Amino acid sequence: MKLKTLILAAGKGTRMKSELPKVIHKVNGVPMISKIISVLNGLEPEENILILGHKKEEVLKVVGEEADYVVQTEQLGTGHAVIQAKEKLADYDGDVMVLCGDTPLLREETLRDLYNFHKESGAVTTILTSIYENPFGYGRIVKEDGLVKAIVEEKEATSEIKKIKEVNAGVYCFNSRELFNALARINNNNEKGEYYLTDVIGIQVGEGKKVQSFVLEDNMEILGVNSKVELAQASEVLRGRKNLELMENGAILIDPKATYVEESVKVGKDTVIYPGAVLQGDTVIGENCEILGTTRIIDSVLGNNIRIESSVIEESQIDDYVTMGPFAHLRPKTHLKEKVHIGNFVEVKKSTLEKGVKAGHLTYLGDAQVGEDTNIGAGTITCNYDGKNKFKTVIGKNSFIGSDSMLVAPVNIGENSLVGAGSVITKDVPENSLAVSRSKQIIKNDWRK
Repeated sequence: MKLKTLILAAGKGTRMKSELPKVIHKVNGVPMISKIISVLNGLEPEENILILGHKKEEVLKVVGEEADYVVQTEQLGTGHAVIQAKEKLADYDGDVMVLCGDTPLLREETLRDLYNFHKESGAVTTILTSIYENPFGYGRIVKEDGLVKAIVEEKEATSEIKKIKEVNAGVYCFNSRELFNALARINNNNEKGEYYLTDVIGIQVGEGKKVQSFVLEDNMEILGVNSKVELAQASEVLRGRKNLELMENGAILIDPKATYVEESVKVGKDTVIYPGAVLQGDTVIGENCEILGTTRIIDSVLGNNIRIESSVIEESQIDDYVTMGPFAHLRPKTHLKEKVHIGNFVEVKKSTLEKGVKAGHLTYLGDAQVGEDTNIGAGTITCNYDGKNKFKTVIGKNSFIGSDSMLVAPVNIGENSLVGAGSVITKDVPENSLAVSRSKQIIKNDWRK
């Protein structure tokens, strides 16, 4: 495939009413520009070239090394934007796909079909178009004998041309040399004083060259995001696509419209996701799991046969057959191994709980290593922070930590040991031991009198 792409992403996006560049606003969890680059990468182009301007540094922070770029210092129209890439493409003899950085609903299949049609037709330019019953505001595609003769904008259209329902979608395949030959002759003699990419079409047609259109069936794909309202509309469409993909691959969504799943999330077959779930980032969930209630999972990996109810999981790993919740919280760098149970109002941070550990209620485990089959009683706290530094608590396997205990780190509890309820443990406990640390109980009779 002899193809390079140009992504127009220099505009300020004033209608977004935001300090952020428009193209880095997120649609279903992914910056618009990253979504478009991901789709284009599916075509395996030789290069993606961004045309940047407004706050380009912020855009580059998002895309990293995913694309090369040129700078459009002044925003003087779409034609002017493409001209900025002339030097980068000076020695290139192939096709160039041009599209906008604010069209995140375009599918890989659509762009591949457009390019294949362009190659097979032998046209110097192919324009992606769509059919609208109410095409007000769009540039109309004027044809003769099946070939494009002009793109006429709404303001310049006669009453007859306004009846045309085929409109310009703003995505083009050009022969590179033909594109820049025509761009050298466009001018800015128009109401806005800008250089329009669409003027290339008139120049090529005037020279008797073949310009084709490729009609897109789903016109929702060409939705341009210019406001926060349109941003929400685009996200809704992408969520619908994502949920459909999950269900087609075997996941069960009880109510897809009430389930929020971002683009990069993966869910295994026969996993049931209940209404209210929020699955974000690079989350992977295995097979035969249940995700219930208002559970939020972000950037985490879950195994198979897991049950989570109304809990929060951040940057953690959960192995098979774990049960968790309701109202539990896993903070980053937590690892729950097989058959662990984390119950009501338990918080775990930067800790590993080995196979079979149970912490049923009202517990905080931070910077801890807990051995197999150990039971953590209600109200237990690992006191891991002294105001300046964090310290680790290690609890051996088959141990029992009584309710309302405080383990003051750094501290080690040996295997097969028992800590009595209400204890404050500040020294290491050997294996096979009982540790109790309480003040003497005092009773004074008739104290109330």
